[in-house]
Amino acid sequence: MRQGPTLLLIFLFAVPAFAQKKRIKLPDALKEVSGMVRLNDGTLWMHNDSRNPPVLFRYDPMAEQIVEKKTLPLPNRDWEDITVDPSGKLYLGDFGNNGNARRDLRIYIYQPYNQLLDSILFVYPDQTAFPPQDESDWNFNCEAMVFWNDSLHLFSKNVFKGDYTCKHYVLPAQPGLYTAVLRDKRVMPERVVTGAALSHDGRTLALTGYTMGKQFGFLPKTRASVLFLTDWTDNRFLSGKMQKKKLPKCIFARQFESVTHVEGSVWLVANEGRASQAQALWRIKQKR
Repeated sequence: MRQGPTLLLIFLFAVPAFAQKKRIKLPDALKEVSGMVRLNDGTLWMHNDSRNPPVLFRYDPMAEQIVEKKTLPLPNRDWEDITVDPSGKLYLGDFGNNGNARRDLRIYIYQPYNQLLDSILFVYPDQTAFPPQDESDWNFNCEAMVFWNDSLHLFSKNVFKGDYTCKHYVLPAQPGLYTAVLRDKRVMPERVVTGAALSHDGRTLALTGYTMGKQFGFLPKTRASVLFLTDWTDNRFLSGKMQKKKLPKCIFARQFESVTHVEGSVWLVANEGRASQAQALWRIKQKR
């Protein structure tokens, strides 16, 4: 009888801290964390968005610390998401486009093991004005990207004056200049899509998103969620069955901008820091 509690205490202290935590505060260096991808060793490549130095951070969530920094000889005009292919190449999306006027959208290809750099330049097939005259048509911004089947899949971020449509574009994961292919689109339960990740088996797509509005015409009304999509066909991810999971809020919704898969039903999401909300990494579970 005496051994049971003792063994339990030993086990609890032996488990890494983050495995027992739902949330950990990120360091100030990642205050505007906008992209995140998990490596096979459990560490994360993370980066900040515009107005920040062009730095990649390798972060260990178990040790709760940055273990490596890589400053790239590239501009950070508006880095918004990062993904990785099976060979370990990173794809860094410099495609933030809140004003819908950019003509230099690109994805940097970076190989951490030999420091090689290249890039993909692209245009949207359905954009003819920079920006469109009607602001409700501003749907040529992107903050979410995944690698799958030798291609990069991008998911648009609609503006608050538009509807809730997210568009899914596809690009070759090879250097060059391309016109993206519009694969599918869908009206979403959250107005803006800010991050994307695929499960390791490629059967679940997770999208972070949030909505900001007003209730009764003057009271702030906000929410943030992860949208899990499954059972799609022909790589038309947005045609899949959708499950919505609300994300933690603190009076107002946190600005969650990145997500990555850990294993099974476990995912990580990260929010940017604000005056009343510290930047943090959250461990969440998908319903099965």
